[in-house]
Amino acid sequence: MASDNDKPRIGEEIRKMEAEPLLPIEKKLIAWSLILGVVLLAVLVWTGNSSLPIGR
Repeated sequence: MASDNDKPRIGEEIRKMEAEPLLPIEKKLIAWSLILGVVLLAVLVWTGNSSLPIGR
């Protein structure tokens, strides 16, 4: 039976890993996701303001 000392620790394993740069497709996916999020948020605000005007 293995003791707790024999098991690898997640923190230690993460520290041992080398940093990997993002692939170009990953950068594009991040950019498109942020752009889509901002556009959809703007649409939500615009439709909310036009359909539920305050003080009218």
